[in-house]
Amino acid sequence: MKHLIRWFLNHIPRKYLQLFAQFATRLISVFYIGNKVECNVCRRHYRKFLPYGYVKSRANALCPNCLSLERHRLMQLYLQYKTKFYTSNPRTLHVAPEFCFLRRFERLLGENYVTADLESPLAKVKMDVQAMPFKDNTFDVIFCNHILEHVDDDLKALHELYRVLKPGGWGIIQSPINYDRTTTYEDANIVTPEERTKHFGQHDHLREFGADYALRLAKAGFDVIEDHYVETLSPEKIKRNALPEHEIIYFVKKKMTVKSIDSQDL
Repeated sequence: MKHLIRWFLNHIPRKYLQLFAQFATRLISVFYIGNKVECNVCRRHYRKFLPYGYVKSRANALCPNCLSLERHRLMQLYLQYKTKFYTSNPRTLHVAPEFCFLRRFERLLGENYVTADLESPLAKVKMDVQAMPFKDNTFDVIFCNHILEHVDDDLKALHELYRVLKPGGWGIIQSPINYDRTTTYEDANIVTPEERTKHFGQHDHLREFGADYALRLAKAGFDVIEDHYVETLSPEKIKRNALPEHEIIYFVKKKMTVKSIDSQDL
């Protein structure tokens, strides 16, 4: 199974992958009936999740029903218990929306939920995250996960995300990170899919982020919290939902603007 899934990941264009996968994995799910793991996004349970990975497959990773991965199930818990996302009806921008969240967030937020991507047929707005068509200070919340490793200029994209976020607004910006690297590794001379896989871990990645990831987010102006939330959960919960044991949640916030004090106001 892991070889078949890896083949699909590497041969079906990324923009069509989620549309195709939702039907294929639901057919496969009949072979995974059980109750050892539970997807806390769609509430389905199985004897185990499907394997997943472009280069090296991770066992027990992909929910056959909603296509959530380990990081999505962790994000769902974080949104439920560490934020007011589900109760405050925020104006939300979701860049490259994940299939497992898409319908759920649409039902919750209605017109306050804006999805955007350069290629994905799931997104309502076609755009480049490095040059977004939105006015300054438009959104209360932004989600942009596993995108920055794909764009030509990640810092330019981050500045755009900061620009469209309202003062006091917050977001979650996740990327794959190699913590063995002190600094992010990128080289514009590495252009072939084979070389990018060798150097950056995936054929369509343009960099491999290092332990300086939070500093790169902060360069755009964000206040950044590196939240080790998963470490607060019980081993039983981590196993039941098949969560990533070492994933850090990168929670970003835009400072409230402070009105300057005029001497005439004193």
